[in-house]
Amino acid sequence: MQNHVLNDLYRIVREKPDKLAFSDGIRGLTFRQLYEASRGVGSWLHRVGIYKKPVVVFMRKSPEEIAAFFGVIAGGCFYVPIDEEMPAGRIQLILDNVRSPLVICDRDTEKLAREFQLGEGRIALYENLASGEPDEGALEEIYRRAIDTDPIYIVFTSGSTGIPKGVAACHRSVMDYVEQLSEILEFDGDTVFGNQTPLYFDACLKELYPTLKFGATTYLIPKSLFSLPVALVEYLNEHRINTVC
Repeated sequence: MQNHVLNDLYRIVREKPDKLAFSDGIRGLTFRQLYEASRGVGSWLHRVGIYKKPVVVFMRKSPEEIAAFFGVIAGGCFYVPIDEEMPAGRIQLILDNVRSPLVICDRDTEKLAREFQLGEGRIALYENLASGEPDEGALEEIYRRAIDTDPIYIVFTSGSTGIPKGVAACHRSVMDYVEQLSEILEFDGDTVFGNQTPLYFDACLKELYPTLKFGATTYLIPKSLFSLPVALVEYLNEHRINTVC
């Protein structure tokens, strides 16, 4: 029985290594590139001794941010996505709540991240982590020790009660959800997703994990297009997007 959400990535990278996995229409990652970047991130976490901890991913919405998510999982940790469009007070609340030992940034978000109180947490650039040499032995051991109830991410509610609350999801809950959703909506290898939700909402799992399961492709639709209907339709047509959740 499958017990790890990255099983699909490890399988699909052998079947379709050069197929486009995630793209924003300008930059993209193939399954091979996604796999290699995630292995780099996971190995870096192991080298610095971060394991079974929440790791904040504070990056611009991009294929690289998704690779960071999977890298955190590969390293035996669970990711906590935040975004610069969030109010500063909400970001600080999340940081105070999870007390992460690490915040993964890109060059666009690094300066902003340093304006927050991180406690004992450190900041690291995604590109430095992803480009590192993978420690295959360590990653295999981390993978072997994982169980299906291990958390893989924490997302925070909208705060309807006044205080956003962190909600954790584990391997099993995500795999079961994706299995049922895929059966109902009939995803397959020809599915081309158009992602419209922010990556700090758990709704994005409707595209992220089925992309791995079927070797599909996901485009991260630019937010600016949602106020430009004609340009939005042109984008959908240009990239042959056939599925929007």
